[in-house]
Amino acid sequence: MSKVPQRFEILLVPEHVEDRGGASVEDSAVRSAVVEATGRQGSSGYPRYEGHGLTAEIDPETRTVEALLVDGRELDYGLTALIRHAPGS
Repeated sequence: MSKVPQRFEILLVPEHVEDRGGASVEDSAVRSAVVEATGRQGSSGYPRYEGHGLTAEIDPETRTVEALLVDGRELDYGLTALIRHAPGS
């Protein structure tokens, strides 16, 4: 069994942008946060991560966000969550 990462950075980015003006996806994020493993499983069955107002259930193998709350609410339409390994992890 593979080791579950202890933290990820979640980037909330617009799903559709006409022109990023050369900006990277990371630079286009409207919000980002580092979330840390809580040691609990979420209702989706994947590990739960929390931090800076975000609660996420992430499949560590595929690096897919399976569930996400932003400040206790579902993600707004038009935004998508991307993850990457957090700096220093």
